[in-house]
Amino acid sequence: MNLTQLETRLGYKFTDQRLLIQALTHRSHSAIHNERFEFLGDSILNFAVAAILFHQLPNVDEGDLSRIRASLVKQGTLADIATRLDLPNFLRLGEGELKSGGFRRPSILADAVEAIFGAIYLDSCSDRAHQVIEGLYRPILDSVDFNTLGKDAKTLLQEVLQGRKFSLPAYNVIATSGAAHDQQFEVECLIAELDVRSQAMGSSRRAAEQEAAALALAELEKILPKKKSATKQARKVAQLSLPVAVEQDRK
Repeated sequence: MNLTQLETRLGYKFTDQRLLIQALTHRSHSAIHNERFEFLGDSILNFAVAAILFHQLPNVDEGDLSRIRASLVKQGTLADIATRLDLPNFLRLGEGELKSGGFRRPSILADAVEAIFGAIYLDSCSDRAHQVIEGLYRPILDSVDFNTLGKDAKTLLQEVLQGRKFSLPAYNVIATSGAAHDQQFEVECLIAELDVRSQAMGSSRRAAEQEAAALALAELEKILPKKKSATKQARKVAQLSLPVAVEQDRK
């Protein structure tokens, strides 16, 4: 295992490389694994991202800062960072996890990233760990829209419509199917004033509503500039970054 490439991508060279090896070791591989490092790294990550946002967004209130931080430290974001680091090629997994594709599993990738942050702290100090975290997050922070980051599709749709002085959408359950313990909901999102109608399926009414709202947002992105092309506000709406993944929480 050539860890020099990984250290280069991290922007950090370990004094004790055994710490990095342990951070990359899943519990399926051996008794000495990365779970305690992950626990430590999770706290370091949350503090580092909070500090970055505190200084970068001086006019944003606590509620929005919490929303933005939650989106930045969630599993999907960490898994994306792991992919950027090519972490799947460095993980130490047990035979069962290897066969089942554990090196691609977002939860395993995210845990390993947090464990690496913990390992860097143990190898040096909190300041150095924060520097590595900021370096990895800088491309994300420089490209995201903080106004929409972490907001779900229904919230974004509501804000777009209110900003354009349109009525709020109506959500209607069209059909349900499946056994009581495994139901599927089909929901319609209707924006009557704009003649926008989207339908989506979900494992709960909430999940289906979120997916339908995301589809409606995508449709609005196409039609609003045509209806209000003479205004700057229309161009701003058209440039909104729309979510492609919707939280599938059950009721």
